[in-house]
Amino acid sequence: MADMVTIRSDLPLDDAATGIQTGTVGEPSVAASSSGFFVTGNWFATHSEDSGASWQFLDPFTELPADKGRFGCDQVTLRVGRLWVWLLQYEPPGPGKGNIQRLAVSTTGRPGTWRWWDLAPTDLVPSWDKVWFDFPDLGLTRKHLYLTTNVYDLQDRWVRAVVVRWPRSGLTKAGPLPHEHWTTTTAGSLRPVAGAGTAGAGDTMWFGSTDLASSSLRVFAWPDSSPSVTQWSVKVSPWDDGNYAATGGAAEWLSRADDRITGAFRLGSHLGFAWSSGRRAGRPHPFVRCAVIDESTLKVVAEPDLWSATGPWAYPALARTVSGKVGMAAYFGGGGKPALAVGSLSGFPPRAGVVPAWDMATVATSSHSPLDGKWGDYLTIRAHPSRRTSWVAVGSTLQGGTNRRNLEPRVVVFTA
Repeated sequence: MADMVTIRSDLPLDDAATGIQTGTVGEPSVAASSSGFFVTGNWFATHSEDSGASWQFLDPFTELPADKGRFGCDQVTLRVGRLWVWLLQYEPPGPGKGNIQRLAVSTTGRPGTWRWWDLAPTDLVPSWDKVWFDFPDLGLTRKHLYLTTNVYDLQDRWVRAVVVRWPRSGLTKAGPLPHEHWTTTTAGSLRPVAGAGTAGAGDTMWFGSTDLASSSLRVFAWPDSSPSVTQWSVKVSPWDDGNYAATGGAAEWLSRADDRITGAFRLGSHLGFAWSSGRRAGRPHPFVRCAVIDESTLKVVAEPDLWSATGPWAYPALARTVSGKVGMAAYFGGGGKPALAVGSLSGFPPRAGVVPAWDMATVATSSHSPLDGKWGDYLTIRAHPSRRTSWVAVGSTLQGGTNRRNLEPRVVVFTA
């Protein structure tokens, strides 16, 4: 039986909330408490303490010092216990230098209340003095906060991926924050799984990456109790990473699309991963590839792709609710005007005679296409912390024009 998706609240962010510091490559992220939100995007941050009735803008360029480089672009936010967590990526302070990613925490989310720790490549390996971080994400387990990020050289060539973890207990204390790290040169853009509740993904962080050449997922596990990471290769159905161009005269909005995993969850013994694929046989437009894996056997148990005969789907984000349902936020672009949609996976967990399928509802549709054809690179969905059957998502549409100032982020609370 299909799920009925119900939008509980739809909260567009106005110019005062974003400082008009928006971009069509919006990369929005959201964290939620029982009555508040913290939202980030390119290039703004904003906070609400009254369920979105009012917002307080925070400027990422000036809220924290620029002593180790100017704020750049990527941000991720997460709720960890009673803390708002804010990750910011900075530009290198000069030619031939690496950058930092800054982990900041606050109990209120208000301006002037943040403590932070900086992480440079040389903090992991002293010889990494001519590389820089990019494309971060955060994940949570019972004992650790995890950061995944790519590492590039000064010629902007990918070098490796890194996973860093900090003890959650250290986030509440002043002083140095100890960390561990693991790195790989065989898989990039690692995506940590999302859990729900105070324990996050449980006692083990799983993360994944696509391997187009072998039609496989690279899947990794790092238990809280172990210093070691274990990895597997899991065969999945093929996909395309080069056929994202618009068809039928539609305006372009997927010129930046690729097959990096942008959504992942852990629920019971199941791991789910989702990413954007170019069109291929049986899929007339770009679509969302999704694979669900049994973590005990490391075998695929379902592949509930999201596709349409009328337009492309892309940039999926995944999360599970506290009650155990899987949700998605993604963009749909029939006619070249990206729309924000949210929904849930019916027929899950997989069982005999039932095929899992996505039930999606459109939240808002852009009035225009992006001027330069660029959108993405990700959006965000989280489990609602106090409503067991609800999610909180953030995405964007263009309203009233084609350039970055017309971007309208919106926070959506929904259930299914």
